[in-house]
Amino acid sequence: MSNHTRRQLRTATVALSVLAAVAACGRGGDNASSGSGGSKGVRIAIVTRDFTNPYWAALRDGALAEGKKQGVTVEVQAGQSETDSTGENAKLSTLAGQNYDCFGVVPVNATNVITPLVPVAQKKIPILNLDTQIDPDASKQAGVSYASFIGSDNLSAGEQAGQALLKRMGGKGDVAILQGIAGEQNGINRQKGFSETVAGKLNIVATQPADYDQAKAQTVTEAILKAHPKITGIFAANDSMGLGAAQAVKNAGLTGKVSIISVDGITAALEAVKAGTLSGTISQYPYAEGQMAVQACIDLVKKKTVPSRIVSPTALIDSSNVDKAISSFPQPVEPFTNPLTAAGK
Repeated sequence: MSNHTRRQLRTATVALSVLAAVAACGRGGDNASSGSGGSKGVRIAIVTRDFTNPYWAALRDGALAEGKKQGVTVEVQAGQSETDSTGENAKLSTLAGQNYDCFGVVPVNATNVITPLVPVAQKKIPILNLDTQIDPDASKQAGVSYASFIGSDNLSAGEQAGQALLKRMGGKGDVAILQGIAGEQNGINRQKGFSETVAGKLNIVATQPADYDQAKAQTVTEAILKAHPKITGIFAANDSMGLGAAQAVKNAGLTGKVSIISVDGITAALEAVKAGTLSGTISQYPYAEGQMAVQACIDLVKKKTVPSRIVSPTALIDSSNVDKAISSFPQPVEPFTNPLTAAGK
């Protein structure tokens, strides 16, 4: 047999293997239960805040896509709004009474999900803390522990936003901060990273919450612009608020004169960066977080070791790379090392 013939046979064998794998993953629709490598029958429940925010919708979509790829059942539920801790807890309590092998949870605040997670912990079912830190001390007192935290480094995201605004504002000027939900750790970390980065350079003249809500952010920004007309920069702790701030700035005829940096990297924010109404966004990758949550759950059910903290990537998206970010969405604009799928794992 010639070398050319051998290569042809090897290529055909690989192709058939890939086709078989794809066919296996495709059986059973969105909640397929036919997996390989011991994942058959695995049931995963994920609960987040709400799906009106595109960020959480992207996390859901990533988890569902990975579940379909892996051939496992994935159920993703949420409350009705960013602050709907009661609704989120009700969904979590219902799922806790059902037959799931692993849970992933994004809390509204540092403590709201702990009580409904108690029966899950009592059954020794692995729990992933996703995206937003759950209070470790309060969890320990309740007997709840987490196999891993999967999320972005929000302190770093705030620092990146501070560096971006410093550059755009020439290292000086008045700036306002739009905060998220009171007591929510991601917003606290983003504000801390931002404030420490711009300390002694930019003058923070206003710091007000807008609950991660676009309409509220627009109203708050309108009031801030009237009270502090010399503002030339705004840091919004998420994109929804950044878009609201951008609308207020546009209505005031200040587009291009007030720089706005926000956090998340949702589609609408990327389009706003391309249009020039938003200066930049510190893009996080909730789709990847959803994928990694499912991958981690499968490993935990298989009794494999999962890192105690898995940091998903962040990147500044501005006019220089927004086209690339839009074309690669919802995947990260640059490759990153996923410890759950790293070679040799």
